[in-house]
Amino acid sequence: MRARRYMVACLAGDGIGPELMAEASRAVEAVSRMHGFVVDEIHAPFGGDAVRRFGHPLPAATRAACREADAVLIAATREPALEGVKAELDLSWRITRVRLARARRAQVTSVGTSPEWFAAVQAATERHAGVIVEHVPVEHVLPILAADPARFDVIATQELFAEALSNMAAFAHENVRMVASGRMSDAGAGVFGPTHGSAPEIAGQGVANPMAMLLAASLMLGEGLGERAAAETLERGVADALEDGVRTPDLVHSGPAATTRQFMDVLLAGLPSARRDTEFAA
Repeated sequence: MRARRYMVACLAGDGIGPELMAEASRAVEAVSRMHGFVVDEIHAPFGGDAVRRFGHPLPAATRAACREADAVLIAATREPALEGVKAELDLSWRITRVRLARARRAQVTSVGTSPEWFAAVQAATERHAGVIVEHVPVEHVLPILAADPARFDVIATQELFAEALSNMAAFAHENVRMVASGRMSDAGAGVFGPTHGSAPEIAGQGVANPMAMLLAASLMLGEGLGERAAAETLERGVADALEDGVRTPDLVHSGPAATTRQFMDVLLAGLPSARRDTEFAA
């Protein structure tokens, strides 16, 4: 049987973007091989890198690559040129480190105020039997996110509240933070990337934390390409590496820390044991 094949446009940009994109490519290649599909990558100029080489942050060739790809993976989501990519793809909704509710406790929390919002949620609920939907006011959700973010599986919200809820979920609690986001359309490629900046002050030193970038790659695999088993393997691999005590300098208060490559080597070595699906079991 012919392997499933996807095209991904990779936009590394400046700062730590190129080194993080290189590690994400290693991870995607590893999990795609494990799960029986192929990801072809187009590494296109983007942001400051594109300005230096072509005089424009979003050259025509990069726009074309994004339009033709099945998904776009970006290492610098704070790059202003990203707005051009979003406009090119007509992205209409946002996702931040989301697992499908059916894969967990089948519960979705709806946060909205308008009659149109409630009608849209009701219509979606009727199309997905078995999913439990609770409607919670935003003023109740925010303190719960601050104190116990694991209380929620999936939060669906109006654009009005999306930024506040995403920020609270990402930064309010004390656990290790792995935050990625995606922008998607009803048809066509989605855009996925970490929420941190390009960190030029540490670029090229080999000490950047790759976790958010890897989570973005996982989000792309699961939500953008529909390869959810591979996405879960990669996300679980990140968690397992952390449990093994591997920490980059930003997570170490004293003592030795791992380089970006050392973290990745541990993660890649542990991917086979991070796999839980039985797609190819005899």
